[in-house]
Amino acid sequence: MTDSELLKDGERIDDLQCNGFRIIQNPAHFCFGMDAVLLANFTTGKKSGRGMDLGTGTGIIPLLMLAKSKAASFTAIEIQEHMADMAARSAELNGVSDRLKVITGDICNIVKHRKTNLRSDDPDGSSSAESDINDKTIDVPRESCDIVTSNPPYIVDNGGLQNPKDSINIARHEILVKLEDIVEAASYLLKVGGCFSMVHKPFRMAEVFSIMKKYSLEPKRLQMVQPREGSEPSVFLVEAIKGGRSGLKLLPALNVYNTDGSYTRELLAYYN
Repeated sequence: MTDSELLKDGERIDDLQCNGFRIIQNPAHFCFGMDAVLLANFTTGKKSGRGMDLGTGTGIIPLLMLAKSKAASFTAIEIQEHMADMAARSAELNGVSDRLKVITGDICNIVKHRKTNLRSDDPDGSSSAESDINDKTIDVPRESCDIVTSNPPYIVDNGGLQNPKDSINIARHEILVKLEDIVEAASYLLKVGGCFSMVHKPFRMAEVFSIMKKYSLEPKRLQMVQPREGSEPSVFLVEAIKGGRSGLKLLPALNVYNTDGSYTRELLAYYN
């Protein structure tokens, strides 16, 4: 299909400035921001790895991970059908539909299905499971992924400012999925030694670390992102290893802007 044939009303194609990859977005709905780009660059990956992106939106993180050869394939789950549809068409746009599978579904159902389908002789859930996501059964075997990523909703329930568009609220607020749901699903999906990468807000850092440890995900790399040198961090990037030993490496803070308001060299390098 041609580019124009892949687009629906109100949509546009944006250049990701990374190995020729592009993405379909609709400005009337939630569009990716800097946080997703930073996470895709921060995340450790390997060319032969299999990844899963939880709450993929328009597919920005797996697209960038594939563009940078940080994984061989990705499965991306998104609960909002119109967003998942754009992500699937972006995979087609970039010729990676064979390496990026997009699923419309609820992350919570991975965990719910796991809990309700444990056999009495298998109390720890070591058998493979299937997840019924929006009445669509898919295979999600336990410990099948090398990489799990997520740029989750930051705001608890109804906290903070609300947006009149439900699709934007769902992306920003924990309306349909909670932090613990995402971390538990990541732990279930990851192989021992696999990495889970997330971007989140500093005011929830203690909660993020506590929940990660609860599900055997040991934080190993941490980077604060701040608007400019000396300012309070706006987000943090963390990578945890399933079954990893304790020991956290704190990376130098990433400054977004120079004193004159221009982007820093480090930030521009993330955007190639």
